[in-house]
Amino acid sequence: MAYLHIEYFSNALHRTANFEMMIPNDPRADAPQEKDEAHSRPMKTLFLLHGYTGKAGNWVPWGVPEKYNFAIVMPTAENSFYLNGDATGRQYQTLVGEELVDYVRKTFNLAQGPDDTYIAGLSMGGFGALHTGLAYPDRFGKIAALSSALIVHELKDIQPGGGNPVANYEYYRECFGDLSTAAQRDVNPEVLAHNLKAAGKKIPDIFMACGTEDFLIENNRAMHRFLESEEIPHEYHEGPGVHDMNFWQEYIVKAADWMFS
Repeated sequence: MAYLHIEYFSNALHRTANFEMMIPNDPRADAPQEKDEAHSRPMKTLFLLHGYTGKAGNWVPWGVPEKYNFAIVMPTAENSFYLNGDATGRQYQTLVGEELVDYVRKTFNLAQGPDDTYIAGLSMGGFGALHTGLAYPDRFGKIAALSSALIVHELKDIQPGGGNPVANYEYYRECFGDLSTAAQRDVNPEVLAHNLKAAGKKIPDIFMACGTEDFLIENNRAMHRFLESEEIPHEYHEGPGVHDMNFWQEYIVKAADWMFS
C-alpha cells in the first residue's frame, strides 16, 4: 500500500493545502494476491472525510483498499463541516467536491466519473459526505455516512452570544450562514436531496449507519425517515455502539463491502 502526503496550492483555500492518499498499487512479490473481479477492473477512488477536530489520515480502513482495489483520498478540512464560508479562503465544499476531484483526475488519472468516485465520512465528515455527494451527483456515485452530525435543524436555537458544548454561535454562523434559515437552504442535505428528486436527476446511492447509543442517533433516524418520505432509495443501519472509533472502524468495512463488492 503506497501512502502519499501531498502539498499543493489550493485556490479554494487561497493557500498551500495538503491531503493524504493511499494507493494499493505496490503488491508484494513474495505474497502474490489472487486476481479477482475487483483487481481486474479499473481502480476506483474513495474520498474519506474526517470528523470535527480531526485531520487527514486519522482514520484509515487498513486492508480494505487492497481487498477491493480502490484508492483513498483524505483531505484536511479543519472544522468546516465541508461547507463554503463567506470569508476568502473558506471554500471547503469547493475544495473537496471540485478542486480535489479535479486534481486527482489530472495527476493520478483516477476518479474520472461518478461510477469510479465515492465519498464517505464520520460525524462531521458524515454530514460532509452526504452534503458533498448530493451537491455533486455528477462526480460522486455513492455516499457512505457514519454517525453523521446532521445538526442543521438544531441551529435555529443557537443565539448570538450563546452556543452549545461543542462550539459557539460565531462558529456555526461561519459554517452555515444565517442559522435561522439554515434548514431551508442548500447547506441542508435534505434540501439538496429534495431538489435532485424534484428535478428528476440521479441521486447517488446512500449508505447510512449510526450506533444505538450514539448521541446523534435521533438525528440520523430523522434523516432516514426523510429519505423514506421522499422515496429516495438508501441503506440504513443501526448497531450497538457510541460515537467512537470502534463503531466507525466496524462500519467503514461494511460500507466498503456495500460500495465495492
